[in-house]
Amino acid sequence: MLRIDADTSSQRYCDGYSRRSFLQVGMAGMGSLGLPALLQAKESSALAGGKKDTSVILIWLDGGPSHHDTYDPKPEAPADYAGIWRPIHTNVPGFDITEMFPRQAQVADKFSVVRSVHHDTGDHFTGGHWMLTGRGEVSGASNDGKYPFFGSICSKMTGPRQAGMPANVAIPYAMSIGLRPGYFGGNYLGTQYDPFQTESDANAANFKVRNLDLPANLSINRLNDRRTLQSQFDRLRRQADQSGMIDAMDRFDEQAYEMVTGERARTAFDIGLEDPRLRDRYGRNSWGQSVLLARRLVEAGTTFVTCHFGGWDSHWNHQGTMENHLPKVDMAVASLIEDLSNRGMLDQVLVVVMGEFGRTPKMNNGGNGGPALSMGTPGRDHWGNALSVMMGGGGVRGGQIIGSTNHLGEVPQDRPLRPGDIHHTIFRVLGVDPNLSFVNHAGRPIAAIDHGAVIDDLLSGS
Repeated sequence: MLRIDADTSSQRYCDGYSRRSFLQVGMAGMGSLGLPALLQAKESSALAGGKKDTSVILIWLDGGPSHHDTYDPKPEAPADYAGIWRPIHTNVPGFDITEMFPRQAQVADKFSVVRSVHHDTGDHFTGGHWMLTGRGEVSGASNDGKYPFFGSICSKMTGPRQAGMPANVAIPYAMSIGLRPGYFGGNYLGTQYDPFQTESDANAANFKVRNLDLPANLSINRLNDRRTLQSQFDRLRRQADQSGMIDAMDRFDEQAYEMVTGERARTAFDIGLEDPRLRDRYGRNSWGQSVLLARRLVEAGTTFVTCHFGGWDSHWNHQGTMENHLPKVDMAVASLIEDLSNRGMLDQVLVVVMGEFGRTPKMNNGGNGGPALSMGTPGRDHWGNALSVMMGGGGVRGGQIIGSTNHLGEVPQDRPLRPGDIHHTIFRVLGVDPNLSFVNHAGRPIAAIDHGAVIDDLLSGS
């Protein structure tokens, strides 16, 4: 088993929590399924969803972005609701978004926005758990994850699209509300289904994925020798093993070995091979280069990539936060859509942009009782009663607005949807059976998704 200890740095949110984490590349128990059952479930999933060669790039806006100031502007609302920025027309008639997204406005025919998602909680942890696992059941007072990340379920069932690549990757790390891997973890599926974390800033001149490096005292030849010796010991255990566990361990270790010794993963993670002009177009910042790296990974065969964009908890100085963040998001998302389209990959890669909740329709007077009150810099607080999710590629019909909120953006008005509806749609894109169940730590079977349905009018051919 290859184990790599990760950076213990973390971030704090308004709730004041932070966590330390580690990444383990290797086998830490098969969770709920031995190898025969896992292979059977994968076959069942493929039959139910149709064999796919698709992937997902999730851009996670950690902290909760304002729906008013991104994809659901309310220009006719009172000024303290409408906010600072005006909407602009996109290349799709009737589809307006914030003026801070001018480049996305040019490619709106290639993505759609679901404006009526809700889970009705303003707690960061509950909201994040809803959006990433499809369940609530946590809070700031008790924030340990209880269910697996939906991307972990998907990558468990599909594996990587190409051998030698990790199936599930987080750039630069898997983090939800300061917790690592937080609600991106595999939970009772097993830690082997946590995302593979790059750890480093993809915009750094010396960007390097240390998780792919061998220790200084371990050469490829020595690693081969150790594998040979370990396989000889395992052969005796395998003869007595009836559960398939040893074979499953061998299979996972083989994937880890291929990543460390093979060329495919090393090449995919080498962002320096990209044309500098394309790197400029994505944005020479951590977010833009993370998204470009995500494109390289799905192109090479990774199934699910999450890009972490933190810092959206704008209780105060909302204007400054948005003016810093929104142009970076616009460059990264628009460039990704254009890049995938130019490469003929857009139908195979679903791009999803979302956070744990929206923000209050009405601006506050300076910050939720915090120090900004004396500074008089308005902000928006937590709001889980309405949020927007952007989805493009992967067979999604572009240029659509699904659902709506009322005139103040407070609650869904037409077609209210929940996190499970988003998850069902992503499962359909990846060809994963949503009716699967997995055994939790208490030995109980738990459905992969327990509510919602595919948003059929989003998908071509549905």
